[in-house]
Amino acid sequence: MSGTTTAGARLRAAGGGANRWVVLVVLCASLLLVALDATVLHVAVPAVTEDLRPTGVELLWIVDAYPLICASLLILFGTLGDRAGRRRILLLGYGIFGAASAVAAFAHTPELLIVARALLGVGGAMIMPATLSILRAVFPDRRERALAIGIWTAVAAVGAATGPVLGGFLVENFWWGSVFLINIPLMALVLPVGRWLLPESRGAGDGPWDVLGALVAAAGVLGVVLGVKRLGADRDLYDASAVVPLLLGAVLLALFVRRQKRRDHPLIDMRMFSRAAFSASVGCIVLAMLALVGLELIAVQYLQLVLGLSPLETGLRLLPLTFAAMAAGATGSHTLHRIGPRRMVSWGFALTAGAVLLLTLMGQHDRPWLLTAGFVLLGFGLQTTLFGAYESMLSEAHADQAGAAAAIGETSYQLGAGMGIALLGSVMNAAYAPSVAGLSGVPAPAGAAAAKSLGEAYQVADRLGGAAGELLRTTARHSFVHGLHITLVVSAGLLLLGALAALRLPWRMEAGRDVCDAARKGHGEEPARSEPVAAEPVVAEPVAAEPVVAEPVVAGSGRESPAGGADGAKPYASPIPESRAAGVAGREPVEAAGSGRAAR
Repeated sequence: MSGTTTAGARLRAAGGGANRWVVLVVLCASLLLVALDATVLHVAVPAVTEDLRPTGVELLWIVDAYPLICASLLILFGTLGDRAGRRRILLLGYGIFGAASAVAAFAHTPELLIVARALLGVGGAMIMPATLSILRAVFPDRRERALAIGIWTAVAAVGAATGPVLGGFLVENFWWGSVFLINIPLMALVLPVGRWLLPESRGAGDGPWDVLGALVAAAGVLGVVLGVKRLGADRDLYDASAVVPLLLGAVLLALFVRRQKRRDHPLIDMRMFSRAAFSASVGCIVLAMLALVGLELIAVQYLQLVLGLSPLETGLRLLPLTFAAMAAGATGSHTLHRIGPRRMVSWGFALTAGAVLLLTLMGQHDRPWLLTAGFVLLGFGLQTTLFGAYESMLSEAHADQAGAAAAIGETSYQLGAGMGIALLGSVMNAAYAPSVAGLSGVPAPAGAAAAKSLGEAYQVADRLGGAAGELLRTTARHSFVHGLHITLVVSAGLLLLGALAALRLPWRMEAGRDVCDAARKGHGEEPARSEPVAAEPVVAEPVAAEPVVAEPVVAGSGRESPAGGADGAKPYASPIPESRAAGVAGREPVEAAGSGRAAR
């Protein structure tokens, strides 16, 4: 027993080194858990609707409560992890996630299922920033970190691929609640393994944790997303139940930003947003998810309700998209090194926009090859974009701000996802509803009910029967496809806007902040601090013994000074030529920093 404990302690104390890849495996298993839950419910929506009979708004909340609550709490738990310990927050998130999955699986009312999905959001908000910030701590070397992020995102694609297929199989052979039960064995495996293997990681921990600021941020994000969702559901720009939370959330977020700027020890250093690469990366993540997540839900409805595919067949049809995303994640590090962040993200947006426009050729009849080609391009382009944006964002943040940076990135992801469902759902409803609601030959109450969704239109048509029912069914199906085409065009426009936003990213992948931290330490300054805790003994003056910063900027060489900042220069461009950087990294002290044993 003591030998096992000692082995686990050694792995945790290493904080990376030769064992950093083992840590990555555990973190990827965590991500797989969250990614499965994010997609597994999509193919079960028709079964949930038939069993629990939720209203349109309740169905939206069943789908969206998870990303909404998760988005609102990411900043709170991400910054708390920087202070209290990222591993501790991660393990607590595992427990909550598993318990909430059990409640969701046996929910017998829409309200209980919504509550369970909200609790899943709480667990997800603990897990998501913790995995990224621990990854940032154990992979301080940017090139290794890019490879780790590529593996991490590929695993996310595996979860997205497995979710619909596994969900479809479970719905067809068991009941819709079984899609949540798959989380429990995964949690039961990851929780003890993570407790044994994962290193504890903290930020600098200076000053008190701003509890009030964290709550204000959570309430602000919640209000903004809630307002957007209600606008999407009600389709009324003047509805008080939508406008009031939206405005209140915006005011709270403005107060949060103001508060953080005035505090000596803020939760989030707002100066990060003054760096073009960081703010552009965050914007690209929002735009990518805003344009695409709503499309996934609409695509599932198209495959099931228009083409008549079963849940399992629907999941299999989505596999090309997720396998292409896996390929993009696995090759992302190589692509980033070759073409740089700017072209990688911008070209990814352009490729995704082209795929979305190709899918406008979808119609009333099944075109398998068209769908496969569109989904492959869509998955590869989207994952390329997200990989480049996430890598640039994490590399622009100090190591001791890893939790805050990861929380910002995941908040952007979840905000974009939630707002995308609301925005694109509103566009879809605006294009679909009018021709169905005012259909002559169909009673007005039946038309109003059918205008809510294609699924409800089919139910109303079955109750009407006869010529009126058949007319309603045909009209609703044609209106849905028309609305889908308009939604795809709007989505393509958002993606092209993202391609323009990516022009603010740097051309090349520089060695980054890690080298600058070592350089500042060489001048006697205190660089950003990131644990693994056991790194203390390795931090020696030898880093200072190599005056690497002295020769960086050769006049006319075109290299930028690391002291740049908001004035337009790359603030963390490497001052060391690549050939020398490789040589310096080979020496003991810097190698230790790059291996994760010392991230100072």
